[in-house]
Amino acid sequence: MTEPSLHRRLGMSDAVIIGLGSMLGAGIFVALTPAAAAAGSALLIGLVIAAVVAYCNATSSARLAAVYPVSGGTYVYGRERLGDFWGYLAGWAFVVGKTASCAAMALTVGLYAWPAHAHVVAVAAVVALTAVNYVGVQKSAWLTRAIVAVVLMVLTVVVVTTLASDVGSVDSLGVRSDARVTGTLQSAGILFFAFAGYARIATLGEEVREPARIIPRAILVALGIALVVYATVAATALWALGASGLAAATAPLAAMTQAAGAGWLTPVVRIGAAVAALGSLLALILGVSRTTLAMSRDGHLPRTLAEVHPRFGVPHHAELAVGAVVAVVAATADVRGAIGFSSFGVLLYYAIANASAMTLSRVERRPPFIVCAVGLVGCVVLACTLPRASVISGVVVIVIGIAIYACRIVLARR
Repeated sequence: MTEPSLHRRLGMSDAVIIGLGSMLGAGIFVALTPAAAAAGSALLIGLVIAAVVAYCNATSSARLAAVYPVSGGTYVYGRERLGDFWGYLAGWAFVVGKTASCAAMALTVGLYAWPAHAHVVAVAAVVALTAVNYVGVQKSAWLTRAIVAVVLMVLTVVVVTTLASDVGSVDSLGVRSDARVTGTLQSAGILFFAFAGYARIATLGEEVREPARIIPRAILVALGIALVVYATVAATALWALGASGLAAATAPLAAMTQAAGAGWLTPVVRIGAAVAALGSLLALILGVSRTTLAMSRDGHLPRTLAEVHPRFGVPHHAELAVGAVVAVVAATADVRGAIGFSSFGVLLYYAIANASAMTLSRVERRPPFIVCAVGLVGCVVLACTLPRASVISGVVVIVIGIAIYACRIVLARR
């Protein structure tokens, strides 16, 4: 029997906005501090490394999405190009990694909106955005458009206000003796968390009009805009606070406004951070539910999760299940631990994407080999240099996923 398909309602601007909503999210509000603590004065080098790896991953994902314009992203690419196991492993890494990302974004909403009750606010945010996604992807795109506009305005005001003051020093942008190779690579892995949102465009492949044309362009446009924004904010933060000051800041953008003598902007920054996290959470729930849909269609997850709503044209069982799991994690998790764990899972996911892209033919517009190779090696290196706790927990969860896959194969043969 033919599986029910999703509705192709998203155009070029919708796809770009969904990618931006994921990338221009809480990452810029929470990732700069741990990245600066790891890299020191080499923070901008870490940002460049993260951007290069993200570009390679985006190029590979874009070419693959044009060939396979269906829901699931690298789960589908790995399955079709490398075999069932590698597709499953990519899907498992994505679902568990991005579930942690969802929890991190929900907790960021709580920490900025109402710190004393962060977990309660986080759960409420998950419930509300799951309801938005349930009634249709186009409504989600409209809400994301508004969120991106608010975040860009807040970031612009903070940067302009900071640069207009005389608090900073150009010397703070230089690389000093505190820089270390391992620390710089670790910062790149942490900052990659903020760039990884372009995957949402590929995982929505079944809901994009003219996917072969729109998806590759949308991925690269969204990534380019996010890189310019992140580089501008990171450079301004270093200029104003220095590497040590940025590493010590619990809320780096608020610290920038305080240093510039514009403390009145702090409430605006808090609102902007909460709105940004909501945008990321909205797009993340979309992506996780679509990969869950694809894995359910193939029997790796319960078949009921592949059910598509007859009116709204969304995988409503998958969205409800994802929302429930994320709500539980958000009620108990720590935001920084969630970021590290998420980065490990997503880097593994993109390593498989680059390996899959290597198998494309010239007719399928295979990316240059160097792009795939740099993306693959970069993902593995950055994953291994993440904080030890993140690596250990990531390996444990991946091994559990492999064990589940092996048990399923054994039972099927019997």
